[in-house]
Amino acid sequence: MNLLLPIIAVLIGFGISYFIYQKSITINLLLAFSGSFLLSVTVLEFLPDIYNSGVDSIGVYVLGGILLQIMLEYLSGGAEHGHLHLSKEKTSFPFVLFISLCIHAFLEGIPIHENDHLLYAVIIHKVPIAIIIASFLFNTNLSKFKIIIFLLVFGIMTPLGSFVQANTVLLDDIGLYLNAIVIGIFLHVSTTILFESSKDHKFNIYKFGIIVLGILLALIL
Repeated sequence: MNLLLPIIAVLIGFGISYFIYQKSITINLLLAFSGSFLLSVTVLEFLPDIYNSGVDSIGVYVLGGILLQIMLEYLSGGAEHGHLHLSKEKTSFPFVLFISLCIHAFLEGIPIHENDHLLYAVIIHKVPIAIIIASFLFNTNLSKFKIIIFLLVFGIMTPLGSFVQANTVLLDDIGLYLNAIVIGIFLHVSTTILFESSKDHKFNIYKFGIIVLGILLALIL
């Protein structure tokens, strides 16, 4: 069931985008909540576990994850944290965006089979991101078939990463280092969401309240 939850999150985002979504402050608040919850779970649980491993160079891999995410965002245009720019006339399949998002989704799936709270954080993060990605795709001239294939494969990549880590020996020798890289990815994505989800970077009491709510939820769990 846990493997299905990320796919369900993407499908929920797809459904909201297709049937009811209108771009408004609501999506920014949902992004802010997902970013604060993801950041809090990463800092409170995921990060201490990695540093307790006793590997002295682990911080290098965390920094490597940040750099990797920067490169992925260069390819995707920042879709991982709610930014996406596609030409409305586009009819060809956006392979660069697709590959970038799939790499991101696969990597974030690697540690979630070991941490339910991290799984919840990834699911909450996926819903608004799926809404935004689907909404942009629907505003292009891409066929509905291409859009559905894009979203389905994107949704499958996270549980695929979790499945490979949990049920094969392919990543056993590098699992710790991949987890550290994923921490860097989460730190970059979540902080970028928090910094960029306010218009003109002005203080917003609603956004601040949502961020505090995400932190409190992580503390309670």
